[in-house]
Amino acid sequence: MKILHTSDWHLGRTFCGKKRTREFTAFFEWLLSVLDERKVDVLIVAGDIFDTTTPSTLSQQLYYQFLCRAASVENSRRHVVIVGGNHDSPSFLDAPKELLRFLDVHVVGAAPGKMEDELLTIRGANGEPELLVCAVPYLRDRDVRSLELNSESLQDKDRKLLEGIERHYREAGRMAEEARASLGGDIPVVGTGHLFAAGGQIAEGDGVRDLYVGSLARVGAELFPSCFDYVALGHLHSPQKVGGSEFVRYSGAPFPMSAREAARGRKSVVLVEFGADEPSVEELPVPIFQEFAYVSGDMAALSRQLEELRQRNDEIWAEVFYEGQRLPYLREKVMEMVAGTKVEILKIRDASAEARALGLDGMAFAENNLTDIGELNESDVFMRCMEKRTVPEEDRPELLDTYRQVLASVYEENTEI
Repeated sequence: MKILHTSDWHLGRTFCGKKRTREFTAFFEWLLSVLDERKVDVLIVAGDIFDTTTPSTLSQQLYYQFLCRAASVENSRRHVVIVGGNHDSPSFLDAPKELLRFLDVHVVGAAPGKMEDELLTIRGANGEPELLVCAVPYLRDRDVRSLELNSESLQDKDRKLLEGIERHYREAGRMAEEARASLGGDIPVVGTGHLFAAGGQIAEGDGVRDLYVGSLARVGAELFPSCFDYVALGHLHSPQKVGGSEFVRYSGAPFPMSAREAARGRKSVVLVEFGADEPSVEELPVPIFQEFAYVSGDMAALSRQLEELRQRNDEIWAEVFYEGQRLPYLREKVMEMVAGTKVEILKIRDASAEARALGLDGMAFAENNLTDIGELNESDVFMRCMEKRTVPEEDRPELLDTYRQVLASVYEENTEI
């Protein structure tokens, strides 16, 4: 039994206004070839299939075309398991689930009313059960925590949230153990999740959104039941293990969310093979379908780096961050450096101009590690608003929590579209 674990496709996402359809299409072609060449039995997508709760017609077309091709295996049966992420609309994902089931595509967009609907029995070509999947999607606050009318502290909210998530997985594990025992006791069990694990690594510019109100609860690797032979996670965009375990992993997103993130390292999917002993795990690097470049420094450094890109003359999408003294006509000068090449400058930032706009000198700008507002999440922006308005430190946690509760209610309303 072989499974392939991927997540965080974010179909429909753009890069500085540029559509990424060519990347999505190329990735799907590559993924289909891997499924066929490695004879994968089950593909698991651990959430954030789309970038928004209202995906475009083109994004939907790419998604459904891929599912049809992935599930069409001559003389065999390949299954696809899709679970919802925090960017996805549960109702949108779940709407065609009964139809997709005829293609052996199993969708769990939101925590179902009956938990047994999360437990999937995957059967092979001969109809025999070969794998159990606890298909746990992104668990929203309302799925795992009862709201109280009286005021709760941030610590109470976090504690109840973690307890609710743990309770949900404990019940999923119990059902899986009972099902495995009834089927013979030697069938592997895979769990899924779309959450933020304790110790998980994020990077500046990777586009990971806060999940919960309160202080952003992180779950530990010990939360997952011991009966899970492998845990396929989504939400964090860098491939990584959880708690050092080979068998609790984020596959990471297959595409970089910014040029800065692209410069940091690989993208991958995870191939897991179950045999007589413990599973074997292999990270498969995803090819680069669109090259990015992040260029920074003073004018001398920019000239040197952009000249290297000129010499290559590949189709590169570049971000430029100028860190020198104030310079008139910066944009014109930068654009001249790549004129006549295939290099596209999609964003130019000027550290000195941004510092002046914030009333800081260049040194203060660097010390505060200020970033482009497009790279900040909603909570970051709110925190900076409180700093700008000189809100007392002791009042900020409660205000931030209230703000996140408003955001959570907005997101949850949108996911019902």
